[in-house]
Order: sequence, then C-alpha cells, then structure tokens
Amino acid sequence: MNAQDFSSTIFDLAPVAMWLEDFSGIKEQFEHWRSEGVSDLRSFLLADLRRVATCSQNIRVLAVNAKALDLFEAQSFEALVGGLSDIFRGEMLQSHVNELVALWEGKTEFSSTAINYTLGGRRLDIQLRAVVLPGHEASWDRLLLTTEDVTAREEARREEERQRRYAEGMFEHSPVSLWVEDFSRIKILLDDIRKRGIIDFQVFLDVHPEFVQQCMSEISVLDVNQATLDLFCAPDRQTLHQRIGEVFRDDMEKHFRGQLVELWNDRLFHQREVLNYALDGSERHVLLQFSVFPGHEHDWSLVQVALTDITARKKAEAYLEYLGKHDVLTRLYNRAFYMDEVNRLERKSLRPVSAIVIDLNGLKEANDESGHDAGDSLLRRMGEVLSSVVSQPNHAARIGGDEFAVLMPGADEMAAAAMVDTINELLKINNQFYSSAPLSVAVGVATSLQGETIEATVKRADLGMYEHKKAHHAAVAKVDMHHAKHGA
Repeated sequence: MNAQDFSSTIFDLAPVAMWLEDFSGIKEQFEHWRSEGVSDLRSFLLADLRRVATCSQNIRVLAVNAKALDLFEAQSFEALVGGLSDIFRGEMLQSHVNELVALWEGKTEFSSTAINYTLGGRRLDIQLRAVVLPGHEASWDRLLLTTEDVTAREEARREEERQRRYAEGMFEHSPVSLWVEDFSRIKILLDDIRKRGIIDFQVFLDVHPEFVQQCMSEISVLDVNQATLDLFCAPDRQTLHQRIGEVFRDDMEKHFRGQLVELWNDRLFHQREVLNYALDGSERHVLLQFSVFPGHEHDWSLVQVALTDITARKKAEAYLEYLGKHDVLTRLYNRAFYMDEVNRLERKSLRPVSAIVIDLNGLKEANDESGHDAGDSLLRRMGEVLSSVVSQPNHAARIGGDEFAVLMPGADEMAAAAMVDTINELLKINNQFYSSAPLSVAVGVATSLQGETIEATVKRADLGMYEHKKAHHAAVAKVDMHHAKHGA
C-alpha cells in the first residue's frame, strides 16, 4: 500500500467526521474585499451576515469520510453536499465569522464550536477543527476539517448553566433576605478551643466574653441578595458591607453567642429571633435561620443565613401586650395590670407601700349633659396628668370608669403626700387651659402599716377617697342651695 492509499484509508476509517474542502474561492473573495479597502473583517461581516453566506457558497466540498455521512444522516456524498444549506444554517453563520477572521489574519489552523443540523433536522453541537494542508497555504485549495459531535457535553454544560442561573435567580429574587457567608475561621477557633481541653463552652464564654467579638469579626460575607438590601435600606452591596457594624450592634452579640453555642453542639442548622437595625437606624426584628451548605460540613466555608422580617408581627405582639396591660383611652395601666401589681407587691418584702386612689368628679354629668366625647376628654386629661407625674417604680392605673389608682412601692407618708400635692398642682395648671371644663377629683391616700396587707392599705385609701368625695358632694349641694335661695 502506497502512502496515498494509506492516507485515503485513514481518512475513510477515521472515528471522527472528516471533510476535505477547497477554500480558494474564499481567498479570492478576501482579496476582492481588501482591494475595496476592508480592513476589519469581523465588523464588516457582522454588519451584514449575507456576506458570511457569500463566503460559505464559495467553499467546495471535495470529500467526506463515512463518519461524516453517518453523523449528518446522509445516504451518500451527493446527498450530503446537496443538503449543505440544511446542515449549515441559523447560528452557524455567527460561528463561521470566527473561522473566516482566523483565515483573514493569516492563520492556517482554527477551531470553534458551532451548531449544525443533520439532514433529518436533528440539532448538533459541533467541535470544528480545521487546518490548511501543507503546500496549499498560498491557495487554500485543500483544508482538512473535523466535526466532532459534542452535543452531550454541550447539553450538560447548558443544563449546568440553567441550574446555575436558576439557583442565582432563586437567591437574587427570593423575598427573604439571604446571606452567603464563610464561617471557616470560626470553625478553626472553636476547634482550637476543643483542642485546649475546654468542655463547658458556656463557662468559657462567661470567662472570655471577648471570644464572641473575635468570632464575629471573623465572619466573611460573600454575597447578599436584593431583599437584603431592601430590608436594611442599603443602596448597594458595597455600602452594606462598609456599614455592616450599624446592622449588627447592641444585642446582636448576645444572639451571636447563642449561635456559637449551637455550632459548638454540632447543630449546623438552627434558628432564632434577633434584632438588627437598618441603615436608617430603624429596628428590624428578624427570624434568623442558619444552615451550613451540604458538602461544607467539614469546614463551614459556605453557609447560608436567611432573615425573615417579623418586625410587623413583633409590633403587633407588642401592641397586643400593651392592650393587655393598658387602658386605651387614658394610656395608663388597666385594672388587670393593677391587680397583678397589687399581688406582686404583696409577695415582695419591700415596705412601706403607699396607695393613692382618685375618683374623677362629674364624669356622669359630663356624659349626660355634653355627650361621651366630653367625658372621654376629661378621662384623657386625667391620664395625661398622671402620666406626667408618675414614673417607675410607681405605677398609675385606671381601675374603673372614673376611678384611678397610684401604687408607690417603698414610699412613706411624706412621699405619698408629695405625690398628691404634685397631682393637684398639675390639675390646676391643666384646668387653666380647659377653664370651661375643669377637672375635679376626690383623693384618698394610705401608707402600709406594720403587718398590713397591700389590699388592706388600698382599702384604706379607697375609704379616704369616698370621704373626700362625700365632702365634695356636700359642698356642691350647699352651693346649689345657696344659689337656689338667692335665685341665682
């Protein structure tokens, strides 16, 4: 077998599709375009892809091997050549630009990936490699091309790309704040503590509180999503990273200590409610869910932290708690809280305890004569007076329709009397602004005696209030009689 026959046999029996082609027509086309002043072939071709088609029409297929016929589902060489327009179409023109530019720049070898189609219409991903055969560099009349079917590889790559974009889309467009972080330095620190023989991690943290801060400083934030920027009022990721200390402050160290304990106990998924802050200073109550990514359990180099905004829920809970303890109209504590406070003081050994009971005179008359809005206004004003006077550890409460009480733990008779004087002074000032509807009160005050229960003390104050109220009614009746007698 001579060399030519041997080469022909290798060409025919090669396990990859091979083409022998004549590109001399393309060379002539290039020379024509150069003579017209074309210098940037890529821009020239991309400006009008019909020029690429013109080049393709100048290629002559001289021979193909059996693998090429098989790959492109052609029954014969003639069928393959006759169906080239079906094989090389669509996206092929785009990839063909790179091959033409390589030849234009004087390269004798080039490779590219392209999209071809079989004569049956099946899409193929092709790895194309071409070389100008030695001795034909001047004319380009002999080029050897191989077209390897890489559809499975490219489909796997495209599927991987789809999965990557899907994951990125889920991350970026999640309505929950997501953080991807590196906790590997924290794992190293915890492992080092174990190696030193520490068993009780809680005690270790009590003795070395600075260890919590050290671990916090070792967290590396790799990425956050848009929901995170929105939640914390950050214009962009860089700003958030630069001002991260404004987000995680105050009680965050206490919460992070709890996270460290979870990690120490090998709980790589855990959740807790924490308080963060937006960059505008407003509070963000969040449910934090921490999880180490699968495959990273050995070093914690990739963890996800999901923060669900529960600020509205916490505010609702706080408001419900407020309603459970407060009178909405006066904003003072309500009777339920007052009774709990009496019981709490009863259990405490702190003595003396003083109680002031106040009854708002004329509430029923105001409601009857001017309507409930007038009565509500009197109650609100009374609440404002007591709120401005009474502060912890003392408590003021509305304990009935027109009845109020002030509990003063640790206060003796002098302190209680001073409180009554202050309340009366503020009532006078308040009445100066509401001279047409002055506040009038009956007050009773008592200070606990040796061995006396708080309930008994309150009853004495209540009796004192009623005595004061009877005196008030007697005085009003006397004035009314006087006016009646004199026709006023």
